[in-house]
Formats: sequence, C-alpha cells, structure tokens
Amino acid sequence: MTKLIHVSRELEKKIGVVRAFIPTMGALHQGHLDLVDEARALVGDNGEVVVSIFVNPTQFEHSTDVSQYPRTLESDFAQCEARGVDIVFAPTVDEMYPEGMGTEEHVSVQPGPLGSVLEGADRPGHFSGVLTIVAKLLNLVQPEFTTFGEKDYQQLALISQMVQQLNFPVKVVGVQTRRESDGLAMSSRNAFLSPEQRIHAVSISRALYAAQGIEGNIDVKLSAARAVLSGEIETSYLVAMTNDLSSELAGTDNVHEGRLLFAGLLGSTRLIDNMPIVNVNSSE
Repeated sequence: MTKLIHVSRELEKKIGVVRAFIPTMGALHQGHLDLVDEARALVGDNGEVVVSIFVNPTQFEHSTDVSQYPRTLESDFAQCEARGVDIVFAPTVDEMYPEGMGTEEHVSVQPGPLGSVLEGADRPGHFSGVLTIVAKLLNLVQPEFTTFGEKDYQQLALISQMVQQLNFPVKVVGVQTRRESDGLAMSSRNAFLSPEQRIHAVSISRALYAAQGIEGNIDVKLSAARAVLSGEIETSYLVAMTNDLSSELAGTDNVHEGRLLFAGLLGSTRLIDNMPIVNVNSSE
C-alpha cells in the first residue's frame, strides 16, 4: 500500500534500506511514470520507490507562474499507487523552507557556469532553485538511485554535476524522453496549450527529427530544423551542443555525437525539447 507523507520527520521513519527516488512537481504523466518504472527496475521488487510531489517556488521567476502551475495531488497519488510506488512525499512550502525564501538565512546551491546558458540565460535563478530543492530532497530521502528525464536535459546535466562535485552518495539515472503519438514531448505544461497551439507545438519535435535525419554539418542540420518549425513559435534558442553542454558545436562541424536543444514560447507557454545528434557523416 502506498503511503502519503507530508512531514519530513515522518518520512525518516517510513523509508526502508534500499530505495530509489523521483522528485517531481506533480501533474504526473506517462513520462513521470517511466521514471517510476526505471526506479523500480533499479531496486527490484523488494526495494522502495519514493516519489516527491512539490511545486518548488524558488525555481519560478514570477509568483504568478507558481500559482498557475497545475496541482493534482489526488490523481497523482492514484497514479503512483497504481504503479506500486511505496511512498509519496508531498510537503508544504513551510516544510521545505522553514527558514523562509529569499532571505539572508536561505542557503542555496549555485549551479556554476552551466547554469548560466540556455535555460539559465532565459530564466535567471531557475537552476539555483532546482538544485537547492533537489539537494534538500536527496538529503531527506537518501536514495541509492534517483531518476530524471532527458527532456529536461540541462537539468539532468546539472544535477549529475552537483551530485558528483558535492559528493552525494547517489547515482543519477537519465531516462529517455516520452513522447505523444505525434512526437510532442510529454510535459505538464502541454495542458496550457489551446487545441490550435497544440497543433503548432508538434513542429518542435518534427524540426529536431528533421535535423537528425539530414546528412551534413551543424549549419545544415539547424537550417533543416528551422525550415520545419512553426512560425507561431517564438524561438528562444535552437543550438547544437556537446553532450555535456560544455560548449556549442561550430556550424561547420561534422560530428557523430552531441545534442540538439530547443526552447521557445507558444503563446505564453514555454516549451523545450532535445534530441541526440545522429546520422551525421564525417567529412572525407
């Protein structure tokens, strides 16, 4: 039976020895459940899987964004229970930030150079908020494994970096992006799209697939992607980076690996996606 816990001191009493952990902000979809399935595979039937559901205010730039984020705890818990999750941890803001937020007493984790590019450039302070809450949750749950989706590729890279550099005793496991039948990356934010916007949103994944499928250098790939993107989407960035996101690939490069990353606004909804670079032939 799945336990629902709201207070961290109760969490400490309930958790067993072997465990995997999936931190979420709720509004769960199949992509989140893929993370649960991977966590279960890692710890086996006798291990424990913990899912947290917490809309973290410190990773949002505006308070209105926090208030508008969907909160569906009842259905989230039901999905976790059906998937065999052992514990759902759904704390309050006061529980996670008893010292308050935005005060001199509030210690935070700073992401370093990788946190200032791509999403970090467009959303100042976002990754500090993400890393701080993930660090808090990892300390509370103390898992052996934690799973994150590749859709938020920069987040996955930063959490992996934090865990390695700050010596957290946990293995970060990335899980492939789950997509709708038409290719759109699953996201809680998709619920904000109108039916017409939803049609335009599909062009994001189609653009990335086009870049994957065409042979040529990086400029050729990015041009192929731009030709497919809907004009209704305001592009924030469309870039090709090394896998560790340490540097952008030059337009004239012919490479066998790397990452294509996109972010843009469709109406007021920010959408992101990424895919690995494939099918690129090296120059003779």
